Amino acid sequence: MDLFLITFAALFSVINPLGSVPIFLGLTQGDTKESQKRTALWASVNVFIILVISFFIGKVILNFFGISIDVLRIAGGVVICSSGFGLLSGTFSKKRGVNKKVANDAQQRNDIALTPLAIPMMAGPGSMSLLIAMEQDYQEILNKLIIVTAIFAVAISVFLILRSANYISKILGASGIVAISRIIGFLVLAIGIQYIITSLLILFKI
Repeated sequence: MDLFLITFAALFSVINPLGSVPIFLGLTQGDTKESQKRTALWASVNVFIILVISFFIGKVILNFFGISIDVLRIAGGVVICSSGFGLLSGTFSKKRGVNKKVANDAQQRNDIALTPLAIPMMAGPGSMSLLIAMEQDYQEILNKLIIVTAIFAVAISVFLILRSANYISKILGASGIVAISRIIGFLVLAIGIQYIITSLLILFKI
């Protein structure tokens, strides 16, 4: 249960689906409720698939490029810190690779559930590197199943939040979403710093 909660909390904080609500509403404006629900469903499915693939195949990619797990943790920690700082400063949307040109192009396509919603907005480098590092830390089959279950729970949360985007936007308003995002941003920043410090201690054997 502890591993499940740790994985869920870390992934949910890094992915921050609440912060995606305004962008989701912007990309699906003019769509019917059924179309928005379908987009939310496929976005969550894509997030789940991308994260699971990252979790199981990431090690192979690292070995292919000769990258050590500790170096990955540092790189992932920097990315996570950058995301956390972006949330705290209110510039996270610019750091998600969704600029005005991308958003305008996305509105003309039918696959926005994959890009830019699933990747890079939610299943980005931060969450991918986090899972690759966890795969190295938890080798037992039971632990891997628990982590996959946590990924599934995060994907369900993504679906429920995006499906309720209109209600969340009305209840919280822009200022409420910003406030929550900045609280999450602080947690994300702390997670990133912890990853960097842990990896440096291992590399220098302090």
